Amino acid sequence: MRVGDLRTPAALIDLDALERNVARMGATAAHLGVRLRPHVKTHKTLEGARIQVRGQFGGITVSTLAEAVFFAAGGFSDITYAVPVAPAKLAEAADLAGRLDRFNLLVDHSDAAAAVEACARERGVVLSVFLKVDCGYHRAGVDPEHAESAALAARLAASPHLDFRGILTHAGQSYHCRTADEIRAVAAHERDVMAAFAGRLRAAGVRVDEVSVGSTPTLAVAADLTGITEVRPGNYAFFDATQAAIGSCALADVAFSVLLTVIGRYPERRELLLDGGALALSKDPGPVHVDPACGYGIVCAAGGEPLPGWRVVSLSQEHGLARSAQPLPTGSFPIGSLLRIVPNHSCLAAALFERYAVVRGDLVVDEWCPARGW
Repeated sequence: MRVGDLRTPAALIDLDALERNVARMGATAAHLGVRLRPHVKTHKTLEGARIQVRGQFGGITVSTLAEAVFFAAGGFSDITYAVPVAPAKLAEAADLAGRLDRFNLLVDHSDAAAAVEACARERGVVLSVFLKVDCGYHRAGVDPEHAESAALAARLAASPHLDFRGILTHAGQSYHCRTADEIRAVAAHERDVMAAFAGRLRAAGVRVDEVSVGSTPTLAVAADLTGITEVRPGNYAFFDATQAAIGSCALADVAFSVLLTVIGRYPERRELLLDGGALALSKDPGPVHVDPACGYGIVCAAGGEPLPGWRVVSLSQEHGLARSAQPLPTGSFPIGSLLRIVPNHSCLAAALFERYAVVRGDLVVDEWCPARGW
């Protein structure tokens, strides 16, 4: 099958680009002397994860319990569930931990720590935990400067029912950067915050085996990770329009796109109507801090070549409207023709599809089906 034979909307994975991205990140981790525990939430597929762990130690990161179950069934036995665990999910998490070599949970509050400890005690098991640290993103995690944070780490380490693995963070603020140099500053800050906190904990007698950091932008440009043991990037497998805009990658590195059909043509408005909307591309506003008029993705020809001057200007549920800065040439983009859109956020857009067409050039070579649910 060729790309042009696919029913649209269709999610496309450029396998050549994905393999290059994965190889590059693996080489970066090796050069920086850290373990690579890739996040698999971007694609949520066994096939993609197996490519990501080639040449690595084999551990992965997930963002939902459903993903953990899916990847465990697919043969992955060392998994970090990188979202603070909800108490109602602890029984299922404990059951899964009993079937794996290691299943790491996250906590960032004393009440959550108490719930994990109680679950482990009642079941007569030991559960692995990380303390989530806020390195400046302010979404989740303890403040490493507060005494209560060190006390919580000591409590986790002292519990006979818990295996305290160490500290973990995510520099999500890197997505607000405008240039690679700005990202490098965030990467250095992420490293320094975590290395310093680990040092203070060790000085207080708390064993810290792992110091884990992760974001695709910071890992794409980091030059020094002294004091860090593990990295958990995920979006790097696909990249997207936002990563290209902020300097994490080149547009040619993006491995994910959405194939759409032109279903309306309006030359007087210089607009095309496409058969995919928010449920194919997501409504992530993208890098508006870099380009306020960026729209909802980069418009490309069917073969993947960017079309200068085009924007996806609006999305409804099943409709997308693309607009050109120039008049439409006579006969261009007829009804039924195909376009590719590089979405602003590939993780969100990919999650809207039940299957992906895996391509090399114009040839569809495979179909991958992602994990679903939470």
